[in-house]
Amino acid sequence: MFLKNVFECTAAMLVCALLVVLSSPCVWARKSEPAFAEGGAGLFRGADRYDFAVEVLGAGMECFWHFAHQSGSFYLTYLVQWVTGMANNHRLLVTVSSPQGVVMASMNDAVGQMNFQTEVTGFYKICLGNHNNQFGGIRVFLNFGVVYEGFEESQRGMEEGGRVLNTTLTNIEESVQKLQNQIFHMWRHYNFARMRKGKDHYLLQSNLSYVNWWSATQSLVILLSGYLQLLVLKRLFRTDSSRPRC
Repeated sequence: MFLKNVFECTAAMLVCALLVVLSSPCVWARKSEPAFAEGGAGLFRGADRYDFAVEVLGAGMECFWHFAHQSGSFYLTYLVQWVTGMANNHRLLVTVSSPQGVVMASMNDAVGQMNFQTEVTGFYKICLGNHNNQFGGIRVFLNFGVVYEGFEESQRGMEEGGRVLNTTLTNIEESVQKLQNQIFHMWRHYNFARMRKGKDHYLLQSNLSYVNWWSATQSLVILLSGYLQLLVLKRLFRTDSSRPRC
């Protein structure tokens, strides 16, 4: 009777341990997805694409964090639009680091594009360093995000595994998917053209300000030189009334 109780207790403990191991997310999870089980929030989902302009001060650094899931394609496009102050170097140091702190991509140029695969789920750090200018700021336009191309492929594989008989619907889905990818690449080219347009706009404004200031300065110099010449000519023809005339 005693051996029977011991055996039952041991079996119950083994079953409990097996249930705990099987229910653990670290056993079956292949992706490092940050699950928020409290309140049924589910997985963290943020915007996948951003485009905006930011100004980096002289000898300063600006950093941003962008969330990305595993097996995604991370892209970053940046362009320096104009410089302020005493800055004369348009180059900008841009680095992208993984959630573990590993540098995934780095560039030190006025225009750059970066692409790499996200191997770990988490927040990727984007840093902009204006180390080439100590006394002037830089305005840079950013366009970055993550594209998940493997999700559609896995969904297609599940449909093929489930023996989807409606081939017409499958062809329509593939065509829509290709169209979405082409629209996305067109959107990226459009954003890059918008960056170029913004840079040209600021260059035109800078040239207009330069021409206006130099024109005003030259006008003042011409007026001042004319006034001085008039004074010199008046001195040449001035007569002294105290002296007797011939």
